[in-house]
Amino acid sequence: MYLATTGRRDAPPRPAGARRRVPGTVLVLGTVSLVTDVSSEMVTAVLPLYLVLGLGLSPLQFGLLDGLTTGATALVRLLGGVGADRGGRHKQVAGLGYALSACSRLGLLLAGGATGWIAGALTVDRLGKGVRTAPRDALITLHSPPEDLGRAFGTHRAMDTTGALLGPLAAFALLWATAETYETVFAVSFCVGAFGVLVWLLLVPGRPKDPGRPGDPGEPRHSGEPRHSGGQQDPARPRDDRDTRPKAPAAPRARGVLLTVPRSPAYRRIVLCAALLGAATVGDSFLYLLLQRRLDLDATWFPFLPLGAAAVYLLLAVPAGRLADRIGRRRPLLYGHGALLLAYGLLLAPVSGAAALVGVLVLLGVFYAATDGVLMALTGPFLTGGRQAGGLAVVQTAQALARLGAAVAFGAVWTASGPETALVAALLALAAALVCAARLLPAGPTREGSST
Repeated sequence: MYLATTGRRDAPPRPAGARRRVPGTVLVLGTVSLVTDVSSEMVTAVLPLYLVLGLGLSPLQFGLLDGLTTGATALVRLLGGVGADRGGRHKQVAGLGYALSACSRLGLLLAGGATGWIAGALTVDRLGKGVRTAPRDALITLHSPPEDLGRAFGTHRAMDTTGALLGPLAAFALLWATAETYETVFAVSFCVGAFGVLVWLLLVPGRPKDPGRPGDPGEPRHSGEPRHSGGQQDPARPRDDRDTRPKAPAAPRARGVLLTVPRSPAYRRIVLCAALLGAATVGDSFLYLLLQRRLDLDATWFPFLPLGAAAVYLLLAVPAGRLADRIGRRRPLLYGHGALLLAYGLLLAPVSGAAALVGVLVLLGVFYAATDGVLMALTGPFLTGGRQAGGLAVVQTAQALARLGAAVAFGAVWTASGPETALVAALLALAAALVCAARLLPAGPTREGSST
C-alpha cells in the first residue's frame, strides 16, 4: 500500500471518469518559470560569444568560469531546501532565488566588461537558481494530488522549456536588431526577470496548511484512509498506538537538520540511483560538440542545437508525466535513460550525419521529458510533511554533483584517448547504472493508488 504523505489529503474522492485538471498553483509556477527562463536563456545563449569573442577570454578561462558558477548551484541547493522547510517558507526562499537571478542580469549590465564583476554576477545567478529549485518543486508537490504528480511536473517542465526555447530566439533577434549590442540583451533580460519576480509575489500562494490534527503535521497515512475530524477514534476501527502516543509539536518537525531527511529505505534508494545515473550522464555540451565534429557544422549554427532537443522535450513533457502517473514513475525514468543510451550508441554508429543529428536531438528530448520532472514526482510521495524541499534538494544535489564528476571524467578521457573512447566508456557506464537502477528503484504510485 502506498503512503500518501504529500499533496491534498482531505480532498474527496474524484468520481470515476472525471476530468483531471492541473492545479492552478502549478500553472502559476509554470508561468513564473517560463518568464524566468526567457530571461536566463537570453543571457546563456549569448554569453559564450560575449565572453570569448567580445571580451577575449580564452576557452579555458570560460570553462573555469562556467565550472565555478555550476559548482555554486550544487552547494546552495541543500541550503535552499532546508531553509524552505523551516517554518514552511517555500514561497519566501524560492522568491529570493528568483530575485537574485533577476538582479544578476543588472550586474552584467553594470559590469562594463570587468571579468571579476561578470564572474560575480554569474555566480549570483547560479546561486539564485540553486536556492529556488527545491522550494519551487516542493510547492508543486504540496499543491498537487500525489497520484497526479507526474502530470503536474510534466506541465511545469513543458512551460519552463517554452521559456528556454523563446529566450535564445529573443536574444539573437535583439543582437540582429541592435548590431550586436550585448548590453541591450542584458537590459531586456533584467526587465523580463523582474516581471517574473512580480508574478511570483502577486500570484504564488505559500505552503498549504495541513488539515490534520494540531501538533501532528505531515503524519503518513495509507491512501484511501478516512480522516476524522476532532481527532476522535473511528468506532469501526480498533484502538491503536497512534491515538495514545505523545504528539510532537509542529516546529521541531519542520526545523530538523539536513541529515534527518533521508529516513525511508525507498527514499535512500532513489538518492543512490539518482547519483548512479547522473555519474554516467554525459553533459549536453559534449554531445553537441560531438555532433558538430561529425557534421562539420558551422559555428554560427552551434547555439541552435539545444533548441532541437528542447522542442522535443516541450512536446513530450506532459505526455510523459501522464504516462508516469498511469503506469508508475519508475519505468519512464528507466526508459528515459535508455533513450540517452541509444543517443550514445547513435553517435558511435556508422549512420549518416543527418540521421545522427535528428536522432540524437530527438533522443535527448525524450531523455529529459521522461526523467526531469518524473524523478521529482517519484521522490515527492516518499517525503514526510515538512521535509519536501530538503528531501528534493538532496536528490537534486546528488544528481548534479554526479553529473559534474561525469563531465570532468569524460573530458579527461577525451583529452587522453579521444572522443570515441570516452563515448564508449560513457555507454558502458550508463548501461551498468541502468541495470543497478532497475533493481534498486522503488515503485511509485499509480492513479489507482497502488504501486507498480
